[in-house]
Formats: sequence, C-alpha cells, structure tokens
Amino acid sequence: MKIYFYTKENCSLCDEALEKVHMLQEEKELEVEIRNIHENEDWLQEYHLRIPVITDEDGQVLQEGIVTYGELSQHVY
Repeated sequence: MKIYFYTKENCSLCDEALEKVHMLQEEKELEVEIRNIHENEDWLQEYHLRIPVITDEDGQVLQEGIVTYGELSQHVY
C-alpha cells in the first residue's frame, strides 16, 4: 500500500506522526511518500491547518492532526 504524508518543517506533531508511520512500516508493506505542503500551492491550501495529514492513493484521509498508531494501523492493509 502507498500512503502520502503531508508535512512541513518544524512541526513536532508531524515528527511524532512520522515515527508512528515508520513503526508501521516494520510490520506491513507500506510505501510512504513525504510531501512538504510548502512545495505545492494546492497542498498548502488543502492541508495548511490540518497537518500532519496521511492519505491513501485515492486521496482518502486516513488520519490527520494527532496520529495514533492503533487507528493508523486499522487503515493500512
């Protein structure tokens, strides 16, 4: 499964969420593409106040804000 991780620099919530994503990668086959919202105007408009945001390939939001390992693992197959 591929997921997209929307983030920005100097975001402690993003750092914590990314740690959980890396933990999940140890258990499941998971490809992660990290996207800095400041590199794309559409991402900035969509996610500016919501990051970190994790979506699937279809754009479905799996989690945002405070990311928990348990909830995220339920969405990743």
